[in-house]
Amino acid sequence: MENLDLEARAHSEHAHALRLWLRLLTCSQLIEKRVRAGLREHFDTTLPRFDLMAQLERHPEGLKMKELSHRLMVTGGNVTGITDQLVAEGLVERTGVEGDRRVFRVRLTERGRRAFAQMAEQHEHWIVEAFEGLSPRDLEQLHKLLGKVKQHQLDLNHRLNDAAE
Repeated sequence: MENLDLEARAHSEHAHALRLWLRLLTCSQLIEKRVRAGLREHFDTTLPRFDLMAQLERHPEGLKMKELSHRLMVTGGNVTGITDQLVAEGLVERTGVEGDRRVFRVRLTERGRRAFAQMAEQHEHWIVEAFEGLSPRDLEQLHKLLGKVKQHQLDLNHRLNDAAE
């Protein structure tokens, strides 16, 4: 709960921006903590495993290990470890890629698709529950405002990338 106190400690000439950042971070961490606990309690799984399966659910033809690693923003070793576990449980399968014996494509098995569908339904419930304290208008306004923040960050990143080249 240490992060909850960070909001109170934001002192500077930009206190509003810092407090807002800390509030966003705290909310994100609290929601993620609830999701992690729920996945563990209800499905005996972890958020990284859920995230990997979510990527595969979006790509029924499967993804190469390198693509999974890139999409999940983790190392290939992390993806391999999670994939090994899911293969052992019959939730995903690896198939070779024609023309390159070193590359594998990973996809959900039928059992994996069914398991993921149950997890995704519950995950959606947890996320909806996290925002039940807001009215539909509040949700729309928050979404719009965060969209502005997101676009500004994308613009900043684009400018920084252009300057670096």
